[in-house]
Amino acid sequence: MRGAAPRSSRVSRERNDINMHSRRNFLAAGAAACGGAVLGPEGATPRAQADAPRQERPRIVTIGLVQLRCEPSTERNLDRAIELIGKAAKAGAQLVVLPELFRTPYFCRAGCPLDQPPADDLLKAIADAKRDYAISMDGPVTERLSKAAAENEVVLVGGSSFEIEKTPAGEHYFNTSPVFDADGKLLGTYRKTHIPHDEGFWEQHYFEPGDRGFPVFDTAVGIVAVQICYDQWFPEGARLAALAGAEFLVYPTAIGDVDEIKSPGEGNWREMWTTAQAGHAVCNHLFVAAANRVGREGRTAFWGGSFVADPCGRVISRGGAAEEVLLASCDLSLIETMREWRFLEERRPERYSRLDQPAARVPDRSRELL
Repeated sequence: MRGAAPRSSRVSRERNDINMHSRRNFLAAGAAACGGAVLGPEGATPRAQADAPRQERPRIVTIGLVQLRCEPSTERNLDRAIELIGKAAKAGAQLVVLPELFRTPYFCRAGCPLDQPPADDLLKAIADAKRDYAISMDGPVTERLSKAAAENEVVLVGGSSFEIEKTPAGEHYFNTSPVFDADGKLLGTYRKTHIPHDEGFWEQHYFEPGDRGFPVFDTAVGIVAVQICYDQWFPEGARLAALAGAEFLVYPTAIGDVDEIKSPGEGNWREMWTTAQAGHAVCNHLFVAAANRVGREGRTAFWGGSFVADPCGRVISRGGAAEEVLLASCDLSLIETMREWRFLEERRPERYSRLDQPAARVPDRSRELL
């Protein structure tokens, strides 16, 4: 524990300091520190949006996570997602989150290592995915999600979609999540930053790394940060979200077990997945929510298990292995309570210069175990 002073005296002594770090000040100073933007009703307005007046926000917010089984039909998947958004809203959800790539099958199962030339059938699979699944973020899918948010009066994190951006330099493809306020207004998008490339998750064939940093969104229920699936293994993104004032960090996700690839020495990936994100919640004083898909697609069994962790790292709601809507009630006063521990204020960023350096090579000691 920190220091010898009793918690009660420490809280009393630091109360004035803590009050100086209100959510608004976190937004202004934190966004400046990390180069982030606060995206609100007027669009991408870096930092200044933090001071814009909003109606009084609720202090207890109900999150609804849509755990979806994805079919080959993009239309049926979209219809089902919108149906479940309505179901979540009727159950009391104010912030609803869809899974990663919820409109499509998980097409990134087709791939090969980057140091191998792709075979003709793989090149065809990549071209087919771009033709069949890539969409513009200003098209009919976004319109339908916007309408669903407005009709149900919920803040909506629209999972993610395979985005195509056409520029004079050519076409670019991203894994992109749109965020809508409770009136249906598109507040902005987040493009997945960390792109995996492993057996069953060959995403670097399909997506470029996101190029817009780690924005947060000023919504009717609070400050929401969105990151996508593989981003959850990187603590830097979670910390940048917290520095920009995030109260909720949500991860649309597509994760599961791929047949016959688990190494004997590895632990339980589902437990590791939960533990890593619960750690982000504790270290950054925010609520973390992950919405996963379910069902078997080829060799991959998506395990569901969507969950919400509070700022103490407690999993307050967890889904099973079937399609469902998962609800969790989040008391935002717990964020303020945990911020009394001052994890963000007592950082020493001047000592972190090596964070932008390549990782040291870890020796291979596997032979020593034989």
